[in-house]
Amino acid sequence: MANKIIMTSEDIRRTLARIAHEIIEQNRATDSLILVGVQTRGVPLARRLAQNIGKFEGLKVPIGALDIYPYRDDLAGLDLEAVIHRTAIPGTVDGKSVILVDDVLFTGRSVRAAMDALIDHGRPRSIQLAVLIDRGHRELPIRADYVGKNMPSSRHEEIQVRLVETDGVDEVALISTVEKQSFSELGKAG
Repeated sequence: MANKIIMTSEDIRRTLARIAHEIIEQNRATDSLILVGVQTRGVPLARRLAQNIGKFEGLKVPIGALDIYPYRDDLAGLDLEAVIHRTAIPGTVDGKSVILVDDVLFTGRSVRAAMDALIDHGRPRSIQLAVLIDRGHRELPIRADYVGKNMPSSRHEEIQVRLVETDGVDEVALISTVEKQSFSELGKAG
């Protein structure tokens, strides 16, 4: 499998600083703002965004963690005991501007599950979406409000976000999952 680094640690740092500035611009009433990371890598990204907002604006933005697995539409065959994470929402989401934070936006199904999970905790004034990578291939009418990098990809590629908090390194890799065929296999396929 081919592995190409598409974002370095410095790229991620600059991108999160830019997204934090965009969030501040779009949410003048930052006192009602909550950042909620989608488990697993959305949580450290939400923390980093909150740190940036705090540094730029001098305020502390509450951070939550959201487990979406019970809300997914592809649970058949999944071992729920192996994938259940913790949901921790600070206070109430009622009347708040909630920014869901995730690492990669792909089909939109995870975001749909995240919105369902969030609504079970109350009625936010608004829900916005911030993602580090948008790779396209939407199956639902969902788009991100804040995008770190648009990275069109084929379905035969995988985008892996690796973060220091979860993986020991900050980088985003594009991985080709298509193995090269030998010339003899190509001849048989034709």
